Amino acid sequence: MAWVEAVTLSQGGLRLEPLVLSHEDGLRQAAADGQLWTLRVTSVPEPENTRVYIDTALKMRAAGNRLAFAVIDEATSQVLGCTSYHDILPAEKRLEIGYTWYARSVQRTHVNSTIKLMLMTHAFETLHCNVLGWRTDNFNFASQKAIERLGAHKDGVIRGHALRRDGTIRDTVMYSMRAGEWAEAKAQLLYQLNKAR
Repeated sequence: MAWVEAVTLSQGGLRLEPLVLSHEDGLRQAAADGQLWTLRVTSVPEPENTRVYIDTALKMRAAGNRLAFAVIDEATSQVLGCTSYHDILPAEKRLEIGYTWYARSVQRTHVNSTIKLMLMTHAFETLHCNVLGWRTDNFNFASQKAIERLGAHKDGVIRGHALRRDGTIRDTVMYSMRAGEWAEAKAQLLYQLNKAR
C-alpha cells in the first residue's frame, strides 16, 4: 500500500479530485483563462498539450512520486486549476506541494488558501508528514509571497536547478514546514480565511 493514496478532499466549496483524463477540457479552459501557458515561470500546459500534461502526471503517479489533483468549484463543477503532491519520500515522510496553478479569474481569491489548507491538513494530520516542501522559480515573486503567507520557511536557493519552458536555466527557491510548525500555521490560515469572509 502506497503512503500517499489517491483521495478526494473538499472544503469551503472547493474539491480536490485526483487528476484523470476526463478533466482535460476543464483544465484546458482554466489555462485559457488568462493564457497562463505564456508565463515563463509556470508549468501550465499550452491548450494543445493538456492531454500530454495529464498523461505525464498519471505516469508520475504510477511511479509513486506525484499525485496531481484537479481543483473543482463544487457549485459549478468548473475546473479551476491543478495542484499536486510531488517528490514523495515515504521513508522520510516528506513530500512537496507544487505544480499549482489556477485560472486567472480565481487568482487572489480564497481558492489558493483553501486548497493549501486542505493539502496541508491531509499531509500533516492524515499522512503524518514530518516535512512539507515547496519550490518555485526565483523570478516567480507572487508564488514566493503566497508560500511565505502559508507560514513556510525559506530554506535557500538552488542555483542553475531547472530549465524553464523557454529554455533558460532557473534558480529554484526552496521552502519547507515541519510538523511542529503546523498548528500555528493552520491557525493563521484559518484566521485569514475567516477574515476574508
